[in-house]
Amino acid sequence: MKNLLNYQTSEYDCGPVTILNGIRYLFDREDIYPDIIKFIMLYCMDTYNEEGELCKHGTSSAAMNYVTSWLNHFGAVKHFPLYCEHYSGAKVTLAPGNPITTALEKGGVVVLYLYLDVGHYVLLTGIDGDRVLLFDPYYEETDDPELDEEYRTDEITFINDQPKKANRSVSIARLNRTTQNYYEMGDYPCRQALIMYNTDNTDINVI
Repeated sequence: MKNLLNYQTSEYDCGPVTILNGIRYLFDREDIYPDIIKFIMLYCMDTYNEEGELCKHGTSSAAMNYVTSWLNHFGAVKHFPLYCEHYSGAKVTLAPGNPITTALEKGGVVVLYLYLDVGHYVLLTGIDGDRVLLFDPYYEETDDPELDEEYRTDEITFINDQPKKANRSVSIARLNRTTQNYYEMGDYPCRQALIMYNTDNTDINVI
């Protein structure tokens, strides 16, 4: 049975929650090893804020890269059908033939770093025409009178009936922008993405 996707518990755990949502999306609950959950929570949220408080600056690109390597090693040793790729910089864009677009077309998912007031991780789960389906772990309600005005655009749509797949539909054009408004990836040096596949369900060349 597939699990519902999760929302973050604090202001800072979007990284590990989104990686685990990728695992939840790709695999049945009965097939997920508990040590995967333990490792992801242990090695994410590795940064300090300006006051020197651990975890309160989220998850670094270095941690994402390390988790990618660990998950691939785990998959190989345990014969668990998980394969991951980490990209940064100009390769992180949504365009035909790009690794991110290809992953979504082949049934993979993408942990993507973008902006939501501050740097933030979401899970891309599909493409629908000129839009991307994603699950944002930061819980919001559309009828909340304090909902930020940034959401009130046709480029961002709330989805309320796909709790195992998506809660937002965002235009590809918006995601690709080099600015730092809601659901924009920002300038290329800041971009990063972790692609995840269930190799039992897709045909890819595992390096």
